[in-house]
This record gives sequence, structure tokens and C-alpha cells, in this order.
Amino acid sequence: MTAAVPALARPGRLRPGDRVAVVAPCGPVAEDRLLAGLGHLREWGLDPVVAPHVLDTHPLGHLAGADRDRARDLTEAYADPSVAAVLCARGGYGAQRMVDLVDWAAVRAAGPKPFVGFSDVTVLHEAFARRAGFATLHGPMTATASFLDEPAARESLRAALLAPETVRTLGRGRALVPGRAEGVTLGGCASLLAAELGTPHARPSAAGGLLLLEDVGEEPYRLDRVLTQLLRSGWLDGVAGIALGSWAECGPYEEVRALLADRLGGLGVPVVEELGFGHGPGALTVPLGVPAVLDADAGILAPAAPAAPAAPDPDGTDPHGAGR
Repeated sequence: MTAAVPALARPGRLRPGDRVAVVAPCGPVAEDRLLAGLGHLREWGLDPVVAPHVLDTHPLGHLAGADRDRARDLTEAYADPSVAAVLCARGGYGAQRMVDLVDWAAVRAAGPKPFVGFSDVTVLHEAFARRAGFATLHGPMTATASFLDEPAARESLRAALLAPETVRTLGRGRALVPGRAEGVTLGGCASLLAAELGTPHARPSAAGGLLLLEDVGEEPYRLDRVLTQLLRSGWLDGVAGIALGSWAECGPYEEVRALLADRLGGLGVPVVEELGFGHGPGALTVPLGVPAVLDADAGILAPAAPAAPAAPDPDGTDPHGAGR
């Protein structure tokens, strides 16, 4: 049977001097936090530019400006040939309102380039996979606490963007269900994945894939509802393995852990918990849409290949000597 989760086109790595665009597809952005995040990007040698509507507000209060403006910012940033990567400023809520307004034909025509975010941005990760066929990065966002305050989170993202060939392990945790599985990574925020069910262009199944799950601010009974929806819909049928990240502000972890074991243990596939991605401290960057290995017995999620191919040196030679 052909896996329902195919490997996606991967972008090349970034180089110092590359221009990167910051967009705000979800909630409103604090200017001071944005400026601090831009400073870190400059420390990496990158040239960050801010999309026109990033600091906009919406009358409803919980959105970074009008839906069409947020969609236009994302489209124009991604389609701009001078922009090497697109980074989200923050999550919050709003991606569902603008995702269908993005010009996905223009995105596809631009070819793959790094796109970074998590939480509400899960909606856009799924759209990039389904509508463009591009791998993306589930990682910390430019104006958020994990990026601004946690060196480990910044370093994980820096390595994924600028030196992906050095990333040998995507996370270390412990087995919730033993075993070993291979597949293509997908997923993100569990409640957003459940909210995608039944919408246009939604992924029909996670069959054959390595599913990443995490969430924030959902009490155990609400997580039960989210996971049960994914189970009842058949979306989890045939999944190869499950990698679990953080469950920040979701109640005592032992209660959450018991729920995860109850809802996911019956699938009969390897499950690894506490792998370090998501809303928790030191949020690691994990590529989505790439082949990976989940070894629950060793507690490791590892790429089957780097998150992005190494770009050639300016003189056209392979930086690792291949073909010389």
C-alpha cells in the first residue's frame, strides 16, 4: 500500500547574508518583541525584513490585521525571489481564517524555501504540504518567548536553517509504547489538526507517517476530546508512529501521560513522549515532510536525511567534497 504521507520537496539551507521575511499570519505582534527577535536573526548574519502588515491590529483584537492582508503578506514574502526564507512572528489564532486566501499557485511557483512556525501555524504547515508539496519547519517564532529567552531553542532553529546537515537527532525522550518505525514527519498542534478535519484540502489520513503531536492550555478532558476525534474520524488509522512533544499548561503531566497512553496505546505503533518540541521550554525545531526514524526503545526521533540539502559553495563545488 502506498503511504498517504509522501516525502516533500525540501528547501536548501540558508547562508549568512540571506534575506528572510517575517510575517504575522495569526495573532497580534508586540513591536518590542519583534525588534528583539530581528536582532537575533541579524546576529546569525541574516538580513530580516518585516512584511507590511505584521504590526497591524484587527477590531476583534485577537488577529494581526485583516485576513486578506495577512494572506497577502505571506504570499508576497514567499513569492519574492529576493527572500530566502519566511518566518512567522507568533502564533495565537488566525491561520484558519486566512489560509484559503493565500495564493498557493504563486507559492508553488516560487519553489521550496524554509517556512518556520508552530502552534496555530500548524494549519499553514498542512497547507504547504497539501497545496504546495513543500517541507516546512516546526520551530520557534521570531517574537515569542521560546525564541527570545531560550538559547537552546534558538540554536536548534539556527542549525536547522543554516547547518541542517549537522542535525542528527530531532529529539530525545522516552518510550510510551515500544518499537521502531520509519515514515515521513507531519503534524503539530493536536487541536489544530482536529480542527482541520472536514475542511477543503485537508489531509485525508496520517497513514504511513510519523505524527508529531503537542498542545498548550488544553485540560486532559479536552485533549481526550481532540484525540478521540482524530481516532473516530479514522485519521490515525495506519499511522506508522507517534512522536509527542510538550503539553504546556495542560494539567499535571502524569494525568496527561495517562490520557496519551489510553488514547494512543491501542494503535499498536511506537510512541515516544517528551521529545522537546512544542510550547515547552527549549522548544526544538523539527522538519515536517521529511523521512525520519522513530526509535521508541532508544527514545529518539532522528532524520533519515538532513532537513535541507547542503548548498554548494559559491564557486560551485560541493562543501562536503562530493563529486570532487
